[in-house]
Amino acid sequence: MQRNNVHHVYTVERIAWELGVSEALIHELPLAAEPEDGVIWVYGANDDNGILAFTDEGIEELKLLLEEYHRVSPSKA
Repeated sequence: MQRNNVHHVYTVERIAWELGVSEALIHELPLAAEPEDGVIWVYGANDDNGILAFTDEGIEELKLLLEEYHRVSPSKA
């Protein structure tokens, strides 16, 4: 039986702070990302919208997306 190895995730706020970018940009970048890419949604008891969160693999994917974003849109950096 395969088990999930994820034991922690990071919120958009935390990642934006650590990477020195806006939360809005973090929300924009992984639009087509899937759970296999390290992107998950976390829901609370009274939370229908959820909170975007990333695994360690998701953060690595975000870093690659940020590099591409800065390469293609240097004026928006």
